[in-house]
Amino acid sequence: MSRFDYEKNAAEIYRQSFATIEAEADLTRCPEALRPVVTRMIHASGQVDLADDMAWSTGFVEAASNALRRGAPILCDSRMVASGIIRSRLPRDNRIICSLDDPRLPGLAASLGTTKTAAAVDLWAPDLKGAVIAIGNSPTAVFHLLEVLAGDPSLLPAAVVGIPVGFVGAAESKRALAGNDLGLDYLVVHGRRGGSAVTAAAVNALCGRDGATGG
Repeated sequence: MSRFDYEKNAAEIYRQSFATIEAEADLTRCPEALRPVVTRMIHASGQVDLADDMAWSTGFVEAASNALRRGAPILCDSRMVASGIIRSRLPRDNRIICSLDDPRLPGLAASLGTTKTAAAVDLWAPDLKGAVIAIGNSPTAVFHLLEVLAGDPSLLPAAVVGIPVGFVGAAESKRALAGNDLGLDYLVVHGRRGGSAVTAAAVNALCGRDGATGG
């Protein structure tokens, strides 16, 4: 006999979770195409008010989804984001790239005088054009991405999921991304909130099939 009375059926956990989101989250300000993405992000965070802090470019969903269907790579700022993307659901076996293990990175970061996650943006250059960017942890990666693209707009990715979490630079980096004048499509959660799980959930939803099982 179980000591606790709790739901054990995965399908029922899943059903109840999304019923709760539907009942408690106000998605009226979100375009219809974006609502599945927002729902998955709320599910990943447990925060039904997440949509209140979200901002996006008009063409974000179409740009990101089309790029993924074309087979665009997904460039991630952290291993946690990369690990959260469900490989079996990718529409074209898209490559998932995280450059933090690249042996060139420590020297590059030192020469640039910045973090490894920011320096890793430079290593994305061969894959950057038309890619989908997923940043869930590093505000410096968002800032440096904008610097790189300002220097060479020909490298413009298809879309950026820019949701770094934290107390230093996170809110500022997301404001910079949302205010970009590069024509860069984006999705952000303004303020300090964000993180790997929410970012990966957004990418999984953009793939059209997220494969969540509840739990």
